[in-house]
Amino acid sequence: MATVKLWSDAEAATDPRIGAVFADIRATRGSDFINNFWRGLANDPALLERTWSVLKTVMGPGTLDPLTKELVYIAVSIANGCPYCIHSHTAAARAKGLTDAQHGEFLAVVGMANQTNALVNGMQIPVDPAFRVEEGP
Repeated sequence: MATVKLWSDAEAATDPRIGAVFADIRATRGSDFINNFWRGLANDPALLERTWSVLKTVMGPGTLDPLTKELVYIAVSIANGCPYCIHSHTAAARAKGLTDAQHGEFLAVVGMANQTNALVNGMQIPVDPAFRVEEGP
């Protein structure tokens, strides 16, 4: 159960700031669906606007393809233990073409990274000089 009110479409329509963000989410995503994350953020219109603006920029067109961005988002969500984000971004990745085989391989990589990260952190292995990016003159 949410710890904040989840704004309905009717309630969002009463606040021009919230209504504008919800409309932009729909237009950007080409869908009428507004998920509960945005409905919860509507309790603070400034936070809603700021978060949507930054997310739209970061997840929008760039040098990384959309599926790669979703996979990174899922990996970080797994590391942070956020079931909501794991589910929502897995759905987004599937919509961008993620197959079952790719998903399984991706989860194997995430699991391996978690294991080796724990080992190297536990042993406090120093970073090899060949891996360091040295500062320029």
